[in-house]
Amino acid sequence: MGTHKDLTVWQKSIHLVKMIYVETKSFPKEELFGLISQMRRSAVSIPSNIAEGFGRGSKKECEHFVYIALGSASELETQLIIAKELDYFSGDKFNTLNMILTEIIKMLSALINSMKK
Repeated sequence: MGTHKDLTVWQKSIHLVKMIYVETKSFPKEELFGLISQMRRSAVSIPSNIAEGFGRGSKKECEHFVYIALGSASELETQLIIAKELDYFSGDKFNTLNMILTEIIKMLSALINSMKK
């Protein structure tokens, strides 16, 4: 078995982190300690928890941390919707980010299901 860095879901989530950082740069400055911070933390939490789970060594702990990554992805999904509702980015940007995030959520769910077998 490889490392977390070999997982497509980890690689895609790293890409999403970069996109979130770029997109939140244009948010209003008053959101620096609000939505910007929350979105960035949620995004960073996804690949970080995948890495931590795989670094733990046990299948049960790995599954636990992948569940945490899934929770962070769901949290980010809500924050994306809030940002769109506040007109902090365009519908096209939202659709792109949401599409990538939805794919990551599906991949995390599939990874959890494969660990349960």
